[in-house]
Amino acid sequence: MKLDIKLIILDRDGVINYDSVNYIKSINEWIPIPGSIKAIADLSKHGFTIAIATNQSGIARNYLTIDTLNKMHDILTTQVISQGGKISSIKFCPHHPDDNCSCRKPKPGMLLEILQKTNIPATQAIMLGDSVSDMQAAINANCQAVWIKSNKPNNYFDNNADLYNKKIVVSNKPINIFSSLQQFADALLLNKINF
Repeated sequence: MKLDIKLIILDRDGVINYDSVNYIKSINEWIPIPGSIKAIADLSKHGFTIAIATNQSGIARNYLTIDTLNKMHDILTTQVISQGGKISSIKFCPHHPDDNCSCRKPKPGMLLEILQKTNIPATQAIMLGDSVSDMQAAINANCQAVWIKSNKPNNYFDNNADLYNKKIVVSNKPINIFSSLQQFADALLLNKINF
């Protein structure tokens, strides 16, 4: 099935930058995954609207401040701009998992806010993430979901497997898997993804 995609919503940690079981707490710990900044810029230059939706419970846990988080996002935005791209929106959930907020993935709050702000229907949006909660958030917002393999240990995949355009099932939905954001971007721009 071919989709008319206009909006690409990205999870941050594990998709754009390396993730850590100890959280990304400082600017020095925010390290882009090779190819991810170029991938965002390439997608943006080809007319896709790019947004980010990221759970950041490290704020509620007092591991980092909103000011530090905003500085990370300023660096990310600047790096994308330097390669000719643009990020339209960055949404984050600062809440603890026990807070029962409406924005923390797998709830669709951030995605719905992005859809409303961009005025792009969910049927023309993809959410890329590296966890079940990202996939469920996409499904809950009626967006297409794509799983990007994270650097964190994950029992879903063989770490050495080539995941180019493979599929996994989450909540009875078949979901495309890619080894990296760059691999996904290359496939999308070459029109080689079969949803």
